[in-house]
Amino acid sequence: MIQKAKAIIDSGELGRILVANAMFWLFKPDDYFDIDWRRQAGAGPVFLNLIHDVVNLRHLFGDIVAVQARESSAVRGNVVEETAVILMEFASGLLATASVSDTVVAPWSWEMTTGENPAYPKTDEACYMIGGTHGSLTIPSLDVWKNGARRSWWEPFEKRCVAVQAGDPQVLQIRQFCKVIRGEEAPLVSGREGLNTLNVIMAIKQSAESGERVVLG
Repeated sequence: MIQKAKAIIDSGELGRILVANAMFWLFKPDDYFDIDWRRQAGAGPVFLNLIHDVVNLRHLFGDIVAVQARESSAVRGNVVEETAVILMEFASGLLATASVSDTVVAPWSWEMTTGENPAYPKTDEACYMIGGTHGSLTIPSLDVWKNGARRSWWEPFEKRCVAVQAGDPQVLQIRQFCKVIRGEEAPLVSGREGLNTLNVIMAIKQSAESGERVVLG
């Protein structure tokens, strides 16, 4: 599904991508925090959950060059964050916002929208919204929204749902990993890319602590 979204974006159908929004909102029950480390710094949704969304955003849009973030633990009062809001600046000029919270009852998260993990209830909602000069895209539904002959806020919308073949991502990952081991394919994601994503997360934590915009690199 992400590969299909990447193909739509790269095709130019949406025009120049200018803005994106990613949401990870859900509620982790109280007994989740009975384990001590989950209440400690580094165990919050920025490191555990948002990092996967940053992986996807970097894959779709390229390098992130600066971030600015705010965090809160207003409900549980643990030293670890429970809510964070982040502004990300991409090298392309695209601006993206991401918000993450494990303290709200809501359907807008990767787990609740994709249906990839049967442990979570699936909803027909979106967790990512992507806006371009000629159209917009929602993920995971892959709905493409465009005007007709003329782009204008006065014009009606045309909506197209892009079909994608469903597959268990864990199975697909293992199959690709086996091909890498056998020397049949190169890794889809390098260790360097993983490190670059971790650097973004570290910059987000630094910005939340300092209150300042943090430039990467």
